[in-house]
Amino acid sequence: MDLRHVETERLRLDAVVPGDLDAHVALMSDPGTWAHLPSGRHTSPERTAEGIEHSVGHWARDGLGYWTARLRHDLPGTPLRADDVVGTGGCAVRVGTAWWNLYYRFTPAAWGRGLAAELVAAALDAAHRTDPGLPVVATLLEHNLESRGRAERSGLTLLWRGPDAGNPDPDAVRLLYADRALPDEVLGRIATHP
Repeated sequence: MDLRHVETERLRLDAVVPGDLDAHVALMSDPGTWAHLPSGRHTSPERTAEGIEHSVGHWARDGLGYWTARLRHDLPGTPLRADDVVGTGGCAVRVGTAWWNLYYRFTPAAWGRGLAAELVAAALDAAHRTDPGLPVVATLLEHNLESRGRAERSGLTLLWRGPDAGNPDPDAVRLLYADRALPDEVLGRIATHP
């Protein structure tokens, strides 16, 4: 199975490549996309290009990384049309870590329509096929109820709650979900990794 190109019921998931830059700049610079973490919003194409470069590296090094999510068909009730980029995400082993980082980010017009569920299911399957020995971990902000719900409905379990390392908001609380129990030492490394 070629994990660089995966289809779900409504999404075409393709490994992030430099040619996706314009679509990713539009997605990652949209304040609505970052409603739960305004400080995460990309304010320059260079920042987005750096993220794409990391993703290209994930695919080359580990055989899996983040995808660009495009619609296979028009999305009824929205202005979104077939082939529109509606999000990004997947599982990647970030540099300096030893776990699959589950990530998903969608344009607000696509929220609440089950698209994140499709991407997350594909990402979990891909991670378990690629290296089932590595845990899949999702870290998210406690006040992001939609993301919490998605992690829980995907079968991940809440393992840790605490301060959000690297967040400019000192009151931000990070939640750590995983697909399996993790030793305290691993939990500590994940919790302190920005």
